[in-house]
Amino acid sequence: MKSDAIRTPKQERLLSLDALRGFDMFWITGGGMFAVFLGKLTGFEWLTRQLEHVEWAGLHMYDLIFPLFMFIAGVAIPYAIVSKLEKKVPKRTLTAKVTKRMVILVVLGLLYNGALAGDLTNIRFASVLAQIGLAYFFASLIVIYTKSFKSRLYWLVGLLVGYAGLQLFVPVPGVGAGVLTPEGCINGYVDRMLLPGRLHGGVFDPEGLLCIISAAGITLMGSVAGHFLRDQSRTPWQKIYLLSGIGTALLIVGVALHPVYPIIKSCWTTSFNLAAGGISFLLMALFYMIIDVLKWQKWSFYFRVIGMNSIFVYLFGRFVDVGRLVNFVLGWAPQVMGTFGQFVWNVGYLALIWGVLYYMYRKQVFLRV
Repeated sequence: MKSDAIRTPKQERLLSLDALRGFDMFWITGGGMFAVFLGKLTGFEWLTRQLEHVEWAGLHMYDLIFPLFMFIAGVAIPYAIVSKLEKKVPKRTLTAKVTKRMVILVVLGLLYNGALAGDLTNIRFASVLAQIGLAYFFASLIVIYTKSFKSRLYWLVGLLVGYAGLQLFVPVPGVGAGVLTPEGCINGYVDRMLLPGRLHGGVFDPEGLLCIISAAGITLMGSVAGHFLRDQSRTPWQKIYLLSGIGTALLIVGVALHPVYPIIKSCWTTSFNLAAGGISFLLMALFYMIIDVLKWQKWSFYFRVIGMNSIFVYLFGRFVDVGRLVNFVLGWAPQVMGTFGQFVWNVGYLALIWGVLYYMYRKQVFLRV
């Protein structure tokens, strides 16, 4: 969850983690809009479709943004928590720290959803930020209060299998068990029964109560990757092969389950977690290999600037009308230059956001929760 780059025991910056986080956030801070524009311009419709959420079952690139962020948050856990446990920092101190972080993110999520706008009867209590905070909190507690890495693996398997059991075998009143539709899935039933306020999906919420359990699972997956990356007994290439092998296996299993247990992001099925987790492992291995092992780093600076202030840029896009600011300077471009002018406008949008983040980077201002 911390935005500052992680350091290994040799005090070398693990630049790949910030770069991957920034790459992930890039797509929801103007990058996706720019890619859609290019897709329509070139007639490359596949790219345009990939930058839209699937209606229900299936998997597009855009559906990976949130779970990848959760995975990256998990990668940081061995550095932020396990390292402190090894230094005999009291467990209650670490628990207080992750509890504080969770509360801050839940509150920020309520503010993001308009808690101060006055319409408290129609507010959405669930949010992306709340799910990040709660999932990270539960994953961190598991790490803090388990005695070994093997125990954490048991917890991870238990969460994934137990969650699948809930979705497939626990009957929903009036519907039955294993009906994975917006109205029939147990996630929606629990949200309608226990979650106050407005539900994002009407009859369910993709950041609802049970989804937090599943999100904690993919955060724990990230902690597994972080464990191996931090392991000084393995060479960098052994780490790459290991992460790649795990990622490939998880992706294959997730896709293989799809015909009988669909990949559904909106209710975070275990098959979705396996597929998204597998891709996350592969991306982590790729970024680690290119940036930290092969030392091809200059290209990643753009993404690292974004990744070091990921929570800020997420909030910035909500509370600041970036499009209106860009129109004030470049609103004439699409009208005067047509398609090329729209290209200029999109580049200006990206440049404005990155410029703000670069200024913060130069001033060493980071929003850390």
